[in-house]
Amino acid sequence: MASPEERYEAAESLKNSGDLAGAVAELEALTAEHPGYSLAYSAMAAWCTRLERHQDAVRHARQVCVLEPQDPFSYTALSVACMRAGLIPEAEDALARSRMLQQG
Repeated sequence: MASPEERYEAAESLKNSGDLAGAVAELEALTAEHPGYSLAYSAMAAWCTRLERHQDAVRHARQVCVLEPQDPFSYTALSVACMRAGLIPEAEDALARSRMLQQG
């Protein structure tokens, strides 16, 4: 059985070959088995944004913030996903949280 890291690399290979939807599907399967693997959620947020699946991107970005609540970049990424989805108040809140974490 492949490790989470190997499965993530397989998803990246799919993305790099142009199969972005397949890459997201691979990561969705990975997170079903390893729900704490935050890197997969982060990638899904970015890739779903590229696929214009904005609600999915927001959902995945929110999960990254749950798993990595002290990481300012998690909230910056959530802000971007929310902006693309038209969730402006949530985007502003996430950006404020990111700035607060950066200031310590």
